[in-house]
Amino acid sequence: MALYPKLILDALEKVRYPGNGKNLVEADMVDDNIRIDGNKVTFSLIFEKPTDPFIRSVVKSAETAILTYVGKDVDIVGNISVVSRQQARPEVGKFLPQVKNVIAISSGKGGVGKSTVSANLAIALARLGYKVGLLDADIFGPSIPKMFSVEDERPYSERIDGRDLIIPVEKFGVKILSIGFFVDPEQAILWRGSMASNALKQLIADANWGDLDYFLIDLPPGTSDIHLTIVQSLALTGALVVTTPQEVALAAAIKGVNMFTNEKVAVPILGVVENMAWFTPAELPQNKYYIFGKEGGKRMAEAFNISLIGQIPLVQSICESGDAGLPIAMKADSPDGQAFLALAASLVERTEQRNKELPPTNIVGMRR
Repeated sequence: MALYPKLILDALEKVRYPGNGKNLVEADMVDDNIRIDGNKVTFSLIFEKPTDPFIRSVVKSAETAILTYVGKDVDIVGNISVVSRQQARPEVGKFLPQVKNVIAISSGKGGVGKSTVSANLAIALARLGYKVGLLDADIFGPSIPKMFSVEDERPYSERIDGRDLIIPVEKFGVKILSIGFFVDPEQAILWRGSMASNALKQLIADANWGDLDYFLIDLPPGTSDIHLTIVQSLALTGALVVTTPQEVALAAAIKGVNMFTNEKVAVPILGVVENMAWFTPAELPQNKYYIFGKEGGKRMAEAFNISLIGQIPLVQSICESGDAGLPIAMKADSPDGQAFLALAASLVERTEQRNKELPPTNIVGMRR
């Protein structure tokens, strides 16, 4: 039997792409250049993305359709190539090419104000004149959109250099992305670790972060798949550890320090931030009440020979500002705003020192 392109196309009309229900010809997924050499047939199937989850099943279905509707003697198995309209995601090690410093912000346990510190630190860095991005990597409990009052934002994508890239939300001079923009805030996120890790990689590598001086990553509390994904995907400049002065928080924070300083991870600790270091009532701004203990973060920093780069007081206005979507760092004339500006200046100093004295961090799992 003589073969010709129309026979092949008729067979491929029997195969539907699961993503939209259209057949392969109707969906314009068959390359025009169908090559026939005797019984050998070769052509390409076109997918939108190189990571399309249906590639293997669609190729297999196309082969089966041709063997069924054209002829069992057609040499087609292994001869269908795959191309994509969108360029592939960069390889690990080439994420965020225009970002100078990648800083992970960690805590051993929840409730110590890590996200509050992350949000205010990002704004303070922007107020100091730096280009800043903030990634909310707390996949199961995102809070950054609320703190910036951008919960209703829905980031869109643009085709840039052959790739569809997510455009981060920008507010207060900070570029922001969070899984909270893409899920129902009232519904629990029931994802396995691999799903959460893949979503996180998309927010990092499939977004147009552009030219940044500092890329801050607000990690979830503890240690998890998310932390492993980060250190396997990005060469971190360093990490900040947030704790409160109380012993239970310090014990958990120590685990965070050990995670980053483990010889297989080897991420420098840029400093410890002691949040809720003391309570200061608004009507008595000079008074300090150490309701969670005194200088626990300082003692921990000394024990590990790392810097205590900030002590943030427990002040009602910090909580109220975060809930209202106007982080206290925006009020540079307030004592609390000054505390975060001082923290940002200390981070810049520690980062510059680290970059002068230490080599770049290696991505975990990559050849050293």
